[in-house]
Amino acid sequence: MSRKRYALVGTGSRSRMYIDAIAGTFRDTAELVAFCDINQTRMDFMNRRLREKFKHAPVPTYRAENFHLMVQEEKPDTVIVLTWDRTHHRYIIAAMELGCDVVTEKPLTTDDEKCRAILEARERYGKKITVTFNYRYSPRNTRIKELISSGAIGDVVSVHFEWMLDTRHGADYFRRWHRDKNNSGGLMVHKSSHHFDLVNWWLDSEAESVFAMGRLVFYGRENAEQRGVTEFYERCRENPVAAGDPFALDMSGNELMKGLYLEAEHEDGYIRDQSVFGHNISIEDSMSVMVKYRNKAVMTYSLNAFCPMEGYNVSFNGTKGRIEVRIVERPYVSGSTIDQNDPDYNMREDGAVIGRSGESEASISLQQIWGEREAITWTEGKGGHGGGDGLLLEDVFKPGREDPLKTAAGLEDGVNSIMVGIAANRSFATGRPVHIRDLLRT
Repeated sequence: MSRKRYALVGTGSRSRMYIDAIAGTFRDTAELVAFCDINQTRMDFMNRRLREKFKHAPVPTYRAENFHLMVQEEKPDTVIVLTWDRTHHRYIIAAMELGCDVVTEKPLTTDDEKCRAILEARERYGKKITVTFNYRYSPRNTRIKELISSGAIGDVVSVHFEWMLDTRHGADYFRRWHRDKNNSGGLMVHKSSHHFDLVNWWLDSEAESVFAMGRLVFYGRENAEQRGVTEFYERCRENPVAAGDPFALDMSGNELMKGLYLEAEHEDGYIRDQSVFGHNISIEDSMSVMVKYRNKAVMTYSLNAFCPMEGYNVSFNGTKGRIEVRIVERPYVSGSTIDQNDPDYNMREDGAVIGRSGESEASISLQQIWGEREAITWTEGKGGHGGGDGLLLEDVFKPGREDPLKTAAGLEDGVNSIMVGIAANRSFATGRPVHIRDLLRT
């Protein structure tokens, strides 16, 4: 069987999941043919990693301005888009124009204008777009979908969804390119599109209108000054003030971070270890949203990016009962200076520090009207997101499995997820409810 040819645009830390899948697990059905990036150092680093980890020959590398040349010369069947969010549309549209299907990381794009451009291009070129929503594949989230689809609580009337990012994971968005809202669409688009997609999928519906409020209340220099902080720095590297800051990211002890960012910054000027209490942060860190769906259900949603623990709570109220979900992924993060040699700590390959693990918690309960509360069980898988990442990659690189719950996500799912966040951003700015069809019709 001939292998499908894949080219990657963007070789930051997220690209590892796809590179490892193509060069490893799915090498019988997939072939990696090229890298494209604005930074040659990063592409060279990933080629060295390919050779060392998989004994894979280096693949051709192309600078971003030569994307069209890459497609013409290497002839990929599919382009995988892993660039900054604000540039997704550029490569999605160009790939389709050149005859390629597309796999893109979420979010699909960052605003309604770019979204309309992608929709128009798909109409024009008719190519397939896959959006990689790995949270759908997590066994616990699949179990929730099964319960709701079975009618266990009747028609869902309301949803309350609370997501908590802690002071490691949440803070990291304020060190990186995501802190500029023009790049990421803010956490409402970059992060919450995952959550909005989950609710769309769980309810088998899509949002009609959104009202939201959000602001920057914890990160950023002004907020730190109001809490009495007097010493500041712009970046962590070789800064004595950063040495005592538990929010600081030290890349010197992590080979992946050094190779992808520290040793690559001379090419594009991207500083990965910025202070979360620096200037020029334009995204919100505390957000509250109300959403009305086509099936008349209503959701209240909140996201806070500076919590002492990480996880989420979801409750569904239906005409026959209620489902409650509580997931604690990380109970707390130590506030002491990080010792990377401490066995109670684990630094992920992307540099984010996972604090003292403690005991995680995961529970789902079902209680029907007039009934007793019932604990729901499920089987966790292996790998990221409770085994969800592996199932997602199988759908991407070896499609054809039975999918009765419609877990695989396409263009329409990508649009429906980001439009909630885009509408929320518009509501932040205007103080008014926003109708999504009005944005897509503009």
